Amino acid sequence: MTGVEMLDLAHTEMPLPAADPAPAVPPLGEHLRSPELRSAMLVQQEALHAARTYLREQGFTELLPPLVGPVTDPGGRGAKALDVDYYGRPYKLMTSAILYKQASLRGFPRMFYIAPNVRVEPAETAGTGRHLVEFHQIDVEMAGASREDVQQIAAGLLRRVVAHVWQQVPEELTRLGRRAEDFAGLLAGGFGRRTHAEAVERLSELGHRQSPDAEIDWAGERLLSLAADRPFFIDDYPKGSRGFYDREDPERPGVLRNFDLIADGGFGELVSGSERESQYAALVTRMRESGENPAKYAWYLDLAREGLPASAGFGMGVQRLVRFLTGLDALWQVSAYPKLPGVIAP
Repeated sequence: MTGVEMLDLAHTEMPLPAADPAPAVPPLGEHLRSPELRSAMLVQQEALHAARTYLREQGFTELLPPLVGPVTDPGGRGAKALDVDYYGRPYKLMTSAILYKQASLRGFPRMFYIAPNVRVEPAETAGTGRHLVEFHQIDVEMAGASREDVQQIAAGLLRRVVAHVWQQVPEELTRLGRRAEDFAGLLAGGFGRRTHAEAVERLSELGHRQSPDAEIDWAGERLLSLAADRPFFIDDYPKGSRGFYDREDPERPGVLRNFDLIADGGFGELVSGSERESQYAALVTRMRESGENPAKYAWYLDLAREGLPASAGFGMGVQRLVRFLTGLDALWQVSAYPKLPGVIAP
């Protein structure tokens, strides 16, 4: 299969297996002593080392991300930002540093963060196994890049991490039940690809109702993920399903130049990215269309008026990556200090 071939999902004409209930999180002291967490943290350590090495080889500079700001990514799927009092001003904890990534390109045309994020997810997502209030992302941004350019970087990054972890700590992966053949498709070459519209059509054929105007829902994403033998891209999400900073295709109004990278095996989304909108007037229009008040984004729009470089970028979830590598059931199992939505924890 090449990187532009469609996924063959013909063998998936079957009911979607029910997701296993998320295991209960043990007390923190017990969790920190668990052998599964130790193995996961050794895998995470090697994954981050490989990610940094790969990105630096590709000419990227690592910056330290901001933790608070006057505004943050407006978020999605019901997640909210936490407010903080910053010398009498209402600031936000970062749900995503995407606006700062764009700003950083004025001095660093290829840059990345290993960025902490805080998103107050709806409490009902606690049992999904794929949500935490605190998590980290490998955030990458590249000036003058197309969607396809950063997809190539994301695919290369994932392949490098998988190969490195298997080379350095294979005993930790096998201890957790992973086998080298679980990643054979990923390491063999190109990833699959389909558009959002094609994904919606395929889900309809499989009996799953998916809105053509929204992101692929979690059940649909899992169905497609279980059917695949290697990661695959979903391109061209509809306008309105993502943030104002995702660039609209100038030749196809209503279609965004963005993507997700979905892992195989039921592990779902690992990466989300896009070409960025950088023109001041277009940003203001998109903010208003999405219900955002442009006045909240004054510092960012001031930079856009001066001139933001055209760019593309992505975020790869660290905990989701480690869960994919280890095969564990839930993100809290690959976080040393897990905070589940709606659950009070130290």
